[in-house]
Amino acid sequence: MTDDRWSGAADLASLLDLEVLDRDLFRGVNGVGSRVRRSLYGGQVAAQALRAAGMTVPEGRNPHSLHGYFLRPGRADRAVLLHVDRDRDGRSFSARHVRAVQDGEVIFSMLASFHVDEPSGAYDAVPTAGDVPAPETITTTRGDHAIEMREINEMRVEGDRVLYADALWVRVKDPLPDERLARACALTYVSDLGSGFGQVVVDGLGSGGASIDHAVWFHDDIAVDDWLLLELHPRKAGGSRGVYTGGIRDRAGRLGALCAQELLLRPAPPEHVAAMREILEQN
Repeated sequence: MTDDRWSGAADLASLLDLEVLDRDLFRGVNGVGSRVRRSLYGGQVAAQALRAAGMTVPEGRNPHSLHGYFLRPGRADRAVLLHVDRDRDGRSFSARHVRAVQDGEVIFSMLASFHVDEPSGAYDAVPTAGDVPAPETITTTRGDHAIEMREINEMRVEGDRVLYADALWVRVKDPLPDERLARACALTYVSDLGSGFGQVVVDGLGSGGASIDHAVWFHDDIAVDDWLLLELHPRKAGGSRGVYTGGIRDRAGRLGALCAQELLLRPAPPEHVAAMREILEQN
């Protein structure tokens, strides 16, 4: 029987409300939607890891980057324990290492860095279409307990291939604490959605799969309770792995985060394709 005690968070704020067990040791619960998933959503675990790291840094230091590896599938019937190592606190930067653990095994390992804001000029060359349809014009809505999504190019099944969205609007459903760390955690949660190879059709190469490693660089402090545009761009694939980059912008085009991910791109087994076709037809 599945133990649902650890999958009761009904919104993103509850996912980020970590229990302090000891100095640099925290416990997080999983979202209610994780009960029907084969494994924990990677964006959840990464967001909780960043939250734990941010709870150990001096005031006034904000996350500017994270780099993580997904090592094992997470389980919905187990709490996520977050161990934080305080690698360094310098004059303007702080570095942290976070291990997310279940049953004594590391499921996610992350390095995160925090920085005191400094004035400077700005430059932005992250690719963006800029002329995508407004979220209000898209009628199909997806999402989970924490976020709402409207896919610009919808997920679909074509033959023996599942094609995933690589451009979508997304917003947090319920209010978060009015703090920069919480908004950065929300961007981290969003950054693992979709697939940068979702619309790529190449023989012998899948269009999506399990995340291997993930990186996020945080820039403008943008609101997350309004629609955000997530755009993903395929870069290189081979050996059943693919690397893509992406950006998360607000309606005004301000870049909240730049992300990069490597994922497995194995062809989807027939039973997975059939299951996805049935789910999409029901919706």
